[in-house]
Amino acid sequence: MMPDPWTGNLIGRMHNERVTASEMADEMGCTKAYVSMIFNGARAPEGAQERFEAAFAAILARRSTASSKSTA
Repeated sequence: MMPDPWTGNLIGRMHNERVTASEMADEMGCTKAYVSMIFNGARAPEGAQERFEAAFAAILARRSTASSKSTA
């Protein structure tokens, strides 16, 4: 099974923002292995793209809040 195209896009953005698969797994409450299965196309659960995008956005938002507090 081939990975969905959105996974490559998200992995690229994760790389640029230095977000790890472990961070994504923690944010979504699943294992790093499960995140890898989705990224590699071994699993394709319904709604995965939305869940992953939301987790990625939450991580970036939390980082932004943390960095703005440290510079204040």
